[in-house]
Amino acid sequence: MAQEPLATSGNYLHIYDFHVVPGREDEFIRLFEEFDYSDGNPMHKSAAQVKDGVLCRDTEDPSRFYLIAEWADIEEHARIRKILANEIKPEFIKLIQGGKFVPKYVKVVSSTPDEILKRAAG
Repeated sequence: MAQEPLATSGNYLHIYDFHVVPGREDEFIRLFEEFDYSDGNPMHKSAAQVKDGVLCRDTEDPSRFYLIAEWADIEEHARIRKILANEIKPEFIKLIQGGKFVPKYVKVVSSTPDEILKRAAG
């Protein structure tokens, strides 16, 4: 089976790094999934989203989470994020310590070319 790079050169990743109120992590995950997988999530309606996000939990600190996704246009992501924060206000955000839910944006500057991945797969 051929491998696939996590992201494509030239695109962007958003990386959220936040802590959830201790003891409420399972509730946070449930509320996040309810909103994220619903028809009310405007992120999933944007053509600028290349790969859907993944919610990750720190293995050493169970209250720390990361949310990572690939986008072709970070300005579009930022525009939609403001709608989420100011208008939609999903319930899961209330469980984030400090209420801060703002990502760091990074540009993908290198990803393994397809021909290298196919060769590695044999």
